[in-house]
Amino acid sequence: MKSKQAVLLVNLGSPDSPSVPHVRKYLREFLMDGRVLDTPYPIRFCVVNFAILPKRPHDSAEAYRSVWLPEGSPLVVTSKHVQSKLQERLSIPVELAMRYQSPSIEHAIGELNYQGVTETLLIPLFPHYAMSSFETAVVRVQEVAARISPNMVVKVIPPFYNEPNYINALTASAEKYLQSDYDHLLFSFHGLPERHLRKADTTGCHCMKVENCCEIDSPAHATCYRAQCFKTVKAFVEKAGVPKSKYSVAFQSRLGRDPWLKPYTDHEIEGFAQKGIKKLLVMCPAFVSDCLETLEEIGMRARESFKEHGGTELTLIPCLNEHPLWIDTLAKWSENYFPGSTKTADAGRAATASV
Repeated sequence: MKSKQAVLLVNLGSPDSPSVPHVRKYLREFLMDGRVLDTPYPIRFCVVNFAILPKRPHDSAEAYRSVWLPEGSPLVVTSKHVQSKLQERLSIPVELAMRYQSPSIEHAIGELNYQGVTETLLIPLFPHYAMSSFETAVVRVQEVAARISPNMVVKVIPPFYNEPNYINALTASAEKYLQSDYDHLLFSFHGLPERHLRKADTTGCHCMKVENCCEIDSPAHATCYRAQCFKTVKAFVEKAGVPKSKYSVAFQSRLGRDPWLKPYTDHEIEGFAQKGIKKLLVMCPAFVSDCLETLEEIGMRARESFKEHGGTELTLIPCLNEHPLWIDTLAKWSENYFPGSTKTADAGRAATASV
């Protein structure tokens, strides 16, 4: 019997609305994930329910309201558009799920099972490996598929931090901004606790233990978030021709008191303004779709801070979102795993030609 194939896109997720109850529900599910807050369950339960949830949902709900679209969460809305555009390119089903909240992984796997799908290509929409994003999404899909559709084979696209098609799309999406008169380009990646890097180190003796560990080749880099972030930047600046003196890297969105990856984006942005940098570009390659962390944290709060400390203009370079070359990349990956899944070869050329 010939297998029936499909593609499943998975991103992180958002609350169902910017109301405090929905934000609280989302944060509880997100933070109770042992791959996000990696402490023993009793400690995690107490921290989440007694230290974080009493106050944070109110602050986060206000932030979500500032970026919410009439159709819903920017992350979910954009992801649905990407799903639709990829479906136009492929002759096999394309489903979308969020690791947390809606549309759920259970619903997506259920739909694929109902359609008789026996082979699914999972594309985690996270360019870099992290236990709190890529790993938790993959494991959850595998768990749900084993329960709902045990005969389904799930193939996984690995982290694509320096995959040529991804880099081409990323560079093209930023091209017009790089042509402007800017003083500095900051690559702001989502932060991680340093302990996550040590836990993900398959060698047990490289990450955060060897001097300049990200610059020394190691098997640990296959699961090292920071090393992969630096490789994205290296591939991007080489492709885009950004001078070494005009860019730097930082990490945003830290939570709690434990040490996180440095330097911190908010500190760097304040420092740039104080040093006389007037026109700052910021791009966030850890995200393929604009979301709270890009639109509100960088596009609003960081921009305000930059101006308060003496800067003139902070420009957020949008994520890949629905860029034609990004859709083209997703279609190419699907075709590589499932030959014959693209409707026509001309579709890809048409998308590329329209850029």
